[in-house]
Amino acid sequence: MRSFLLTQLKARGFQLQAARDGAQAIDIAAMFEPEIVLLDLSLPSLDGLTFLRRLREWSSAPVIVLSAHQTEQIKIRALDLGADDYLTKPFSINELMARIRVALRRSEETARLRISLTGENGLKSTYRSGGEQGLLINFARRKVYSGGKEVHLTPIEYDLLCVLARNAGKVVPRRELLQQVWGPEYTKENTYLRTFIRHLRRKLEPDRSQPRYLLNELGVGYYMPPPDPQ
Repeated sequence: MRSFLLTQLKARGFQLQAARDGAQAIDIAAMFEPEIVLLDLSLPSLDGLTFLRRLREWSSAPVIVLSAHQTEQIKIRALDLGADDYLTKPFSINELMARIRVALRRSEETARLRISLTGENGLKSTYRSGGEQGLLINFARRKVYSGGKEVHLTPIEYDLLCVLARNAGKVVPRRELLQQVWGPEYTKENTYLRTFIRHLRRKLEPDRSQPRYLLNELGVGYYMPPPDPQ
């Protein structure tokens, strides 16, 4: 599989760095700062999930997991640790290329959004709910605070939060959230949405059992409360 992917991706013009094992993969990722990571969970010496956890301590590069594991538990575990996508073997090179294009496009759009959100385009530059010690999103600086402390979010977590905050006070259907954050190919991937909502609640909510900011309309979608009056 590894040699096949290297051949196919090189033929499509990608510049690649390949690792023999998880320990080498960490070194390569730190040295070359890749635009995207394809991760096989069955890495020797350092398993794929451990690599993913360590990578997410300092890198926000998109990660597509390639795995023979078809159980939802492993998939959720990988997403919990920061994977952006999960592709089950066997798969075609065309399907992998489609996933790579989506991940790179999303990463590029996030970078453009970071540059363009300056508060001069008719959109509010911040969202605040719950007062001074509540939730604050600074769109222009791409920073999030909860309880007065800055919170680190992965690109997908931040994008999902932004879609909900920009539509605060309105329920955003699950299908629309999946389409806006992951792309039209992912509108049935409800596991992705549930997993990343859980990530956000864990990081932002004072009490996850009684969420204040990330609310669920059963069977429909999610919403955030209207922002505090200015």
